[in-house]
Amino acid sequence: METLIPIINRLQEVFLTVGADIIQLPQIVVVGSQSSGKSSVLESLVGRDFLPRGSGIVTRRPLVLQLVNVAPLQERKQMEIGTYVFIAPIYLKIFSPKVLNLTLVDLPGITKVPVGDQPEDIETQVQEMILSFISNPNSLILAVSPANSDLATSDALKLAREVDPDGRRTLLVISKLDLMDAGTDALEVLLGRVIPVRLGIIGVVNRSQHDINTQKSLEDSMRDEHSFLQRHYPSLASRCGSRYLAKTLSRLLMHHIRDCLPDLKTRVTVLSAQYQARLNSYGQPVEDHSATLLQIVTKFASDYCNTIEGTARHIQTSELCGGARICYIFHETFGRTLQSIDPLGGLTELDILTAIRNATGPRPALFVPEVSFELLVKRQIKRLEEPSLRCVELVHEELQRIIQHCSSHSTQELLRFPKLHDSIVEVVTGLLRKRLPITNEMVHNLVAIELAYINTKHPDFTDAAQVSASVNSQQAEALDGGKRWKNEKAAEEKAPAASFGSPSKGQAINLLDTAVPISRKLSAREQRDCEVIQRLIKCYFLIVRKSIQDSVPKTVMHFLVNFVKERLQSELVGQLYKQPLLQELLIESQDTAQQRTEVAQMLEALQKANNIISEIRETHLW
Repeated sequence: METLIPIINRLQEVFLTVGADIIQLPQIVVVGSQSSGKSSVLESLVGRDFLPRGSGIVTRRPLVLQLVNVAPLQERKQMEIGTYVFIAPIYLKIFSPKVLNLTLVDLPGITKVPVGDQPEDIETQVQEMILSFISNPNSLILAVSPANSDLATSDALKLAREVDPDGRRTLLVISKLDLMDAGTDALEVLLGRVIPVRLGIIGVVNRSQHDINTQKSLEDSMRDEHSFLQRHYPSLASRCGSRYLAKTLSRLLMHHIRDCLPDLKTRVTVLSAQYQARLNSYGQPVEDHSATLLQIVTKFASDYCNTIEGTARHIQTSELCGGARICYIFHETFGRTLQSIDPLGGLTELDILTAIRNATGPRPALFVPEVSFELLVKRQIKRLEEPSLRCVELVHEELQRIIQHCSSHSTQELLRFPKLHDSIVEVVTGLLRKRLPITNEMVHNLVAIELAYINTKHPDFTDAAQVSASVNSQQAEALDGGKRWKNEKAAEEKAPAASFGSPSKGQAINLLDTAVPISRKLSAREQRDCEVIQRLIKCYFLIVRKSIQDSVPKTVMHFLVNFVKERLQSELVGQLYKQPLLQELLIESQDTAQQRTEVAQMLEALQKANNIISEIRETHLW
């Protein structure tokens, strides 16, 4: 199981090359207040002076420390210390026969008050940095707290409790045991009676500043530490000290790695598949520009036509799209609008009577003139033109919407080239724009054709015969009515003139001043004439409306939808497949090229990590 820590170190080196933190590797994170003795604890574990010292915050960025145990002979053949400096953490790798295999992360000390050039929010920045490391569930927390301060106020323990409330990942180190006041000791603390810590509490004696100034060796410091523990804490001497701390950390880390390894292997496998899929979506750098452009154009045209036909791969479930939307426009939107138009809407009885009188000229009419019917029915048929043109507009809008639909669901191959994408959208939009006035003109002609000739012999115009019979009977009634009119006239001449309210002598009569009645009760004949015209208009209007409802969708499909489908690919090729444009259109966006490189590097790191993990046999885990 000792091989597990070097394997984690190798994994750290692999992900170090890509600067990624997507894999949370098992490690030990050292946390403590400023001047709590963290640096001395780390140097005692390494057995070498290697950390900078001074007042204030000396550690200003995370330090990932890898300790690698090697045989003395191998030590001469390898670099003793290797350092990798990146924008975020510093990676330090130390080879020595005097260290145990360990991976440690040293973080800046917790501070409260900014000093010197430190920002005002230095406390918040340091705490956020520490929390970002210890929040990793695969990290063990090495909390360092000095013995000469109250453990209940330990900032290191407080932060550890925030992310590890059960204490399953926390080990406490009590430093500076030799600096406690005379007559006091840390026995109760080390026994866990003050604040229990599940992974244990280990006391150590740090080198004093005098020891550092006099260049006292770490070997001598450890001997003095052992003597101090034997004198003051004889019952705990075997479970305290820097050597015991190193062994404990190595043991805890190995067991922790063993527990984390199955999930780690699964995580690497899943991420490898995800990054492989992302890399495939970015495609390969363009080599044959002509073939690539033809492939993309063909694919887009195919997707566009398939969306209209309803055979596209990306079918929406939230709303109608493409051909289904066009069908809805034809039979629901346009159809319902035509059905809602009243054949006699906007036509009053006075309008009908006025049209009849205007059609007869100066002579009173004995029969309903056919011209009045044509005049009025054309007026009603004209009302069908506006919804028909609106139908064309709605279909045109949907064809434009399909462009965006195909663009958003197109392959990454098209999205790689923003200029080509924009050019394709421009070509298709231009094709639609050219066909719109032609289609509008054809729909306008459909209504104009109906207005050009009112076919009263239409086979479905069944009311015409009934109206004809009604007119014949009306003629007979008119002759009888003439005789009655003569008799009534004679009777009127015998009646006194005063009954008509004649004006007195000398008073002029101005007939133009007589008000035209806006509405009045129609005579029996006027009522009959209006009903005849209304029946004819309604019957003929329904015939024309049925024809328009059938012919407008066919016209739109032929002159707009089908035309665009059939000409789309040839239009795209003709407009874009020009040699001077090829290089320009197939320039990748900077983001795409950068993302492909980053994803490729990450995939390579994950594959290496997978190979490293695969080297672990089951026997290494137990």
